[in-house]
Amino acid sequence: MAELLIKSEGETDPNYGCDPNNRPIEEHINTGVVNLDKPMGPTSHEVDAWVKRILDVEKTGHGGTLDPKVTGVLPIGINRSTRVIQMLLGSPKEYVCLMRLHESISEDSIRNILQEFTGKIFQTPPIKSAVKRELRVRTIYDVNILEIDDKDVLFRINCEGGTYIRKYCHDIGEALGIGAHMAELRRTKSGPFTEDETLKTLQDLTDAYHYLKHDGDEKPIRECILPMESAVTHLNQIVVRDSAVDAICHGADLATNGILELSPDIKSGETVRVLTQKGELVGAGETVETTEGILRSDKGIMVNIKKVFMLPETYPKMWK
Repeated sequence: MAELLIKSEGETDPNYGCDPNNRPIEEHINTGVVNLDKPMGPTSHEVDAWVKRILDVEKTGHGGTLDPKVTGVLPIGINRSTRVIQMLLGSPKEYVCLMRLHESISEDSIRNILQEFTGKIFQTPPIKSAVKRELRVRTIYDVNILEIDDKDVLFRINCEGGTYIRKYCHDIGEALGIGAHMAELRRTKSGPFTEDETLKTLQDLTDAYHYLKHDGDEKPIRECILPMESAVTHLNQIVVRDSAVDAICHGADLATNGILELSPDIKSGETVRVLTQKGELVGAGETVETTEGILRSDKGIMVNIKKVFMLPETYPKMWK
């Protein structure tokens, strides 16, 4: 992440809020996100329900459905962070896919057609999908062939959220004139979540909660459950002064005098995360100006707040 630019100076009161990694364990869980490695077999909703039961919480929600046979990165929000996890639905995704062609064909033909199916493509969601079946445009950022073994093609694909890889394979088969289908699929990235050391299994989560409840050991559960802030690190950021926080929590938009620091490449109309000086997520909104415009501004609204995630009165009221 690029270094933030300073618009104004300001200090934060240590008596209010805290570093997201230092929240009390109950609050940590209730505002947490699990970077879960979904197993093959259950639906995403079933995995949601299992996490809810394992942690004995009221609510869970996942950031982008995976089919039962698909494995890999399935971020799950807990209680208050279920609204934050919704920010992942349109975020970029990465998959490793095994596509099976129905007839043999030259490697050059395979490589050429995958090149053609890069950039903007048209897709109609499959019959068994959770969205309306209408023609949509989706962007394929890049496709990298990992291995070709006769009719089996293993490739890594980076794409816009909402891309159906099963339909992608089917359409490639149609374009080649020989037919094809998706044999196996694993999601390796969803927004900022990847197959790194934060990726945990259901068993990891079960064991960690056991250690917390029976031994009082918080470390394993803190390794399994990440602060909700981790779900929006793919967005550019704006850091605000303490005096602006509670106003935003009560529905105010962000004015220029509340801004301290910001990412260097913000565009007008972009969705950004709004943070406290301690790194806590206050909300998310749509920018009115670019980075340059915000830095130059001396009055006016700079971010139209669309979602608020922090509870009111976490910081003192400093507005009228």
